Amino acid sequence: MSCPHCGFAVEDADRMFGAGEVAIDCLEDTAGLLRRSERDRVACLIEEFREVFPQLFFAVYTGAFRELTSLRQFGFWLLNRAAFRDVPIDRPNEAGLLLVIDPESKAASLTFGYLLDPFLDEDDTFRCLSKAHPYLLGGDYCRGIEMVGRVLSRLLRKRCRQARRDPERFERRCAPPPPVGDLVRRIRDGHRVRGGGEEVRA
Repeated sequence: MSCPHCGFAVEDADRMFGAGEVAIDCLEDTAGLLRRSERDRVACLIEEFREVFPQLFFAVYTGAFRELTSLRQFGFWLLNRAAFRDVPIDRPNEAGLLLVIDPESKAASLTFGYLLDPFLDEDDTFRCLSKAHPYLLGGDYCRGIEMVGRVLSRLLRKRCRQARRDPERFERRCAPPPPVGDLVRRIRDGHRVRGGGEEVRA
């Protein structure tokens, strides 16, 4: 599996970041950028996105990547390797959108799964990040994330309307998504039992 935009392969990413699946939630603020009230706002945004687009999911990951040369490559790897514990098992990662933020390098990346290829392109993700850039640069990460989510939602609604008018234009030319791996399935199922792109720099 490789990125259709740059040709970067999962195997290449595995050598850089590891080959095992990673269990995370759709909001992973490992950099500690969000206050509790802001985490609640972002969690609401993620849930609203799922309700509007029940086939998809939106996720946010923050971290400090001192040795990382490409946040985009990390986002591609994480979207392919992550087992999102709070995503239904029947919703594959290929239907996900992942925003990665690195406050130290003042960079952000937005990656989307290949099932969204007919509906989004790099210009779209760049537009989302550009709208959020002033907030992210100023340290208002919550509003920056909300801006990405709002612009994404507007774009996807627009593409849905266009697809209804001209379905052939948006017809998928990709093979069906691979089945969810056993480890991913176990992680997600276990969580329920317990109760449970593009890159810009400043």
